[in-house]
Parts: sequence; structure tokens; C-alpha cells
Amino acid sequence: IIFVLGLFRNIELFEIFMTSVSLAVAAIPEGLPAIVTIMLAIGVQRMADKKAIIRKLPAVETLGSANIICSDKTGTLTQNKMKVVELADANGKLSSTSNINNLILKYGALCNDSIVNENNKILGEPTESSIVVAALNSGINKNDLEKELPKVSELPFDSKRKLMTTVHKKANGKYFVVTKGAPDILVNKCKYYFDNGKVVPLSSLKREEINKTNYKMAQKALRVLCVAYKVLDSKPYKITSDNLESELVFMG
Repeated sequence: IIFVLGLFRNIELFEIFMTSVSLAVAAIPEGLPAIVTIMLAIGVQRMADKKAIIRKLPAVETLGSANIICSDKTGTLTQNKMKVVELADANGKLSSTSNINNLILKYGALCNDSIVNENNKILGEPTESSIVVAALNSGINKNDLEKELPKVSELPFDSKRKLMTTVHKKANGKYFVVTKGAPDILVNKCKYYFDNGKVVPLSSLKREEINKTNYKMAQKALRVLCVAYKVLDSKPYKITSDNLESELVFMG
């Protein structure tokens, strides 16, 4: 418009051309935020038509450069419920009829913060609850276990240790320590392993075999937990990781 008006007023062609270009360039920084906002708003409107709502407009630009989108599937693709699907001892995967299954589930249910209410409904964290459910399906009630072996102390789960430990008093006056947690951590704290009713020293070869079983289960996208225990003649004088989580017997 300025250029055309300049021609009508007989201003020199070069001068009016430079003036028009200068005004156009000067207007860009002022008009750019408004243009960007309008374009983003149009983009958001188009995405909203496809049921994609953006809270912050700049997110549209960021989303355009994304190669991989990771989303939380819990409650969307799953029911947020865990289930025990496979059990293994130091010798490998166990059959559903193995007697050791019940021992692993028993120890897993003892070292557990889930609660079984009057209606046999389990309340607690999904992974822990799954162990209690599996035990209950095998005829092992956590409430009965805690009457038989009352809990006297606990080392709660810690993300650094990746372990949880509980101490239970036995009827004969001895104390039963159960630890559960990440296999790669817990196996290294075991000195023995349970083998068909006997406690056997854990060799480096057997330790490697256990780690291979853990790897195979993890390859199936299973969340793998390890359970170990030990028996003490007297109540531990210090409830610490060093005191309780050492020289354990690997259960499964």
C-alpha cells in the first residue's frame, strides 16, 4: 500500500521501494508473536477435532519433533493387577505340583505388607498382593501365618537396597528372618540354597545358574522377585541391613 501511494505522489521509485521494504522488515518482529499464536491456535483446534487436547500451545511445536512417545499403560491397557505366573527354585522352573511352591509363597506372604480382611479381600500394593493371592489360592492364609510366626520387626523396602526384610518369632523361641527383593541384589547376599528339604552351600556355579533363571524369566517380561531366609537362635540385637540381610538361604 505504501509503495502504491508513493507512486501516486511521484516519489522516486528507488526511494519508495526502500521505504516499503524497510517498513515490511520493521513490522515482522512486532507481528511475529501474533502470527505464531494464531498458527498454534489453529493447530490446536485441528488437533482438538481429532480428540487431542493441548494445554500449552508451544507443546504443539515440541510434539512435531517427537520420534518416540512413551505412555503409561497402567489402567489403560492393563487393570493394574499383578499375578504370580511362574515359580522357580535354585534348580530352575518348578512344576505346579512341586512342594517347594508353597514354601516360596509362604515366605513371600510373610515378608509382605498386604492385608487380608474378613472377606478374604487383599488390600495392598499390586505386586505384594499378587503373592498373597497366590498363597491364598494354595491354601495359605497370611493371617494364619502371622499367628504362627508373629512379626516382631521389619526393614521396609528401600529403593537403594531394593530389598524388604521381616523378622518373625517361632514357637521354639528362635527367630525367622525373611527377605524378598531384586534377584541381582539378593542372590549375592545368599550363602546357602534350599534343595529338596536340605540347606546346601551356594557355589559360584549354582549362583550363575540362578542368575540365568532370573534372566530367562525377565526375558518373558515378568517382574522377578527373589525370596530368601535364615533362622536365628535369638532376637537380633540390631535391626540393620548388614545384620539381617547376610548369609541367607536362597529359597526361590
